[in-house]
Formats: sequence, C-alpha cells, structure tokens
Amino acid sequence: MVEHGIMDAYARHLNAGMAKALSFMGMDAAAVRAEGSLIWDSRGRRFIDFLGGYGAFNFGHRHPRIIAAVREQLDRMPLSCKLLVDISAVEAAEKLSLITPGAISKFFFTNSGTESVEGALKLARLATGRSGIIYTRGGFHGKTMGSLSATGRDKHRIPFEPLLAKFSEVPFGCVETLETTLNSDISAVIIEPVQGEGGIHSAPAGYLKAVRELTRKHGTLLIADEVQTGMGRTGRNFACERDGIEPDIIVLAKSLGGGVMPVGAFGGTPEVWAKFEEQPLIHSSTFGGGPMACAAVSAAIDVLQDEKLAERAERVGPTFLDGLKALQLKYPQVLKEARGVGLLIGLEFTSSDVAELAIAAILNKGVLIAFALNSPEVVRLEPPLNTPEELFAEVLEVLDAALRETAEMLEKYA
Repeated sequence: MVEHGIMDAYARHLNAGMAKALSFMGMDAAAVRAEGSLIWDSRGRRFIDFLGGYGAFNFGHRHPRIIAAVREQLDRMPLSCKLLVDISAVEAAEKLSLITPGAISKFFFTNSGTESVEGALKLARLATGRSGIIYTRGGFHGKTMGSLSATGRDKHRIPFEPLLAKFSEVPFGCVETLETTLNSDISAVIIEPVQGEGGIHSAPAGYLKAVRELTRKHGTLLIADEVQTGMGRTGRNFACERDGIEPDIIVLAKSLGGGVMPVGAFGGTPEVWAKFEEQPLIHSSTFGGGPMACAAVSAAIDVLQDEKLAERAERVGPTFLDGLKALQLKYPQVLKEARGVGLLIGLEFTSSDVAELAIAAILNKGVLIAFALNSPEVVRLEPPLNTPEELFAEVLEVLDAALRETAEMLEKYA
C-alpha cells in the first residue's frame, strides 16, 4: 500500500477526523519499526519517543527479555483453555503480589486500563454493599461507561449522559470537600496519586494520607488508579508508595504488559476480595489474563527490578526537569510551567493554541509528544525509563529550537 493510500484507507475505515489532525501535524505516515526509545516511519524518518504510548512503554519498544518471554509462551500455548489453571497467570499474580503496596495480593487480569477500572468499581460495590463512588475533578479513569462516570472532564462525559448514578465529584487536593461528601453509602474513593491526563498534577503534601485516614474512618475503600503512574514511572514501583499509603484496591495497565502485550489488572486485599470468591464467576473475561499477556507481565516485573528502572526514573527525572525549567525561564511567553515527578512530566503552555503550535514544531523535529486529554494546554512527556541519557540531551535541544520558533511566530502575529 503506497503511503498516501495508507492515510486514505485510515480515513475511510478508521477515523477521518484523526487522519485530518495527523496530516495537519505532518504525521501522515505509518509507523513501521521501533526499538528502545526510537520509532521509524514509512518515510524513513526517525523519532525519539517521549510520549511512550501514553505511558505504555516504560520498558521501551521491543525489550528483548519481554519479547523472548512472549515468544516462548506463543510457541507453548497462546490462549488459555479456561478449564485448566493457567500457570502464566499464577506466576504473574504471584510476582505482582510481591511488589504491590500493603496487603494487596489478589488479582484479576484484564485487557486494558478502563476494563480494570470497571472491575475495581464492581469489586468496591460488591465488597461494601454500598453504591456511591467519589472521584476527583480532572481525574481520568477511562471512557467505558463506568470508568467515564468517574472521569472528571465534561467534554468526555456530556455526550454520553446520563452516566451511572451515585458518582460524586470532589476537587483534587481538597480534604475538606471530600470529608463533607463522604457518607454511609460511599463504597469507594477512586484517585490517581498523580493526575496524568489532568495535566501532571501531583497530590499536595499530606493529601493522600488524609484521604486514606478519612476512607478508613467511614468504612470506605480506597482505589488507587496506577494505570499511568505504575511500573516505575514516578521513581517508585507505584506512585502511592511516595506518600506511604496502602490502598484497598489498585488498578494497573499500560506498562504492565512491558510494551509488548495489551494487559491490565485490578488487585485487592484478601478482605476486599472475599465476596468475589464467594461467587467466582460473577466477574469474568474471555481474553483477560491470557498466557501471552501474563508472560509479558512476569517478564516486565523482572526487568523493572533487575534493571532498577524505578530508581533510574528517580535519578534521571529531576535532572531532565531542571533542563525543562531552564527552557521555561528562557521562553516564558510560550511555556508557563514545567512540573513532574520521576519521568512523568508536564509542560504547561500559556494556552492550548500555543501548545498546539509547539507540538507541531516538536513533532516536525523528530520528537513524539502529545497533550493531556483533560488539560490540552499541557504536553506530557513519558519517555521509556531506560532511555539513554544522550537522547535526553537531544530532546532538550529539539525543545529549545521548537520553543524558539513558537515564540518567534507569536511575536510575528502579535
């Protein structure tokens, strides 16, 4: 298929609106090869991947150990027969139980983040016998109906209303509002330790501990959505560890599959999980927890620990962020703030229009980035945690040039 034919077919059969947007940004080509932190397109262009699949490529593209584990499982048994125990799922769950915070030791494997959230919400209602859910403004938990009901941006919610009942929104970081909203019918509070799509906002100091204390006081479960922040991204295996909190339920996906397989999971403490085990088929999935996906999970956990990737994010992230803050001081008319934790970093531009101009300039110079879904004036940077340090330096040079071009354009048309 010739190159223009690819985009024509994409528009006809997948998404004409996205095809138009990609063409506007000069991204009207197909990805054909990836390795580590690099991607090449059908025109032969090389890109440094600092979007990281929206957090799916903590281990880079095609990590050899993870590829080998999945290939071995493919040759042995690609899909589960379901009526016999799948060893790969047992091994993956056991390894997860050794790195997840607190007493979380029971897991259900899914195919995606939003599916994991759906399961976590069901588990919370089943375990408590309550129906209410509290979520935070700006939070993002997915776009299926239950997950969307807990996602805090009207643009995503309004076209599909009415959503599920008994979902209440509170401001992120405000303990007082949460305390007044909690009542005897609230089954769970679902929260991201760092809001990713909300614009890379970390919880204020002491906030998550206060949330944990309040939920315990009211007999309410705490769901930590670690889909984007988990697997080493913030400098810890899971971001809630930075605040020393132990959730009742954890939600995982994205990099859980090592950048090779699509897989998610939600996990809980034995006490929370007990109701699931009374009715073992009350929640199920044909493809969730497939052997190849679980082989990827196990290999990803091994790589995370053996290569000390969380520690590397903790070490490399602040240095990179210092370079970004220097660019903010250099181009204040373009860049309002650089912030982040570990290698989950946000660049807040002076407006969403300015962000769009800057994104186009950055993409055209060979660095992949994108805006945050709930905060389009913020560009997120989520490079693979094993990105070579020379690529961080190259990206800073690209950003410097792109921000300079954007500043000159703003001045020209002011």
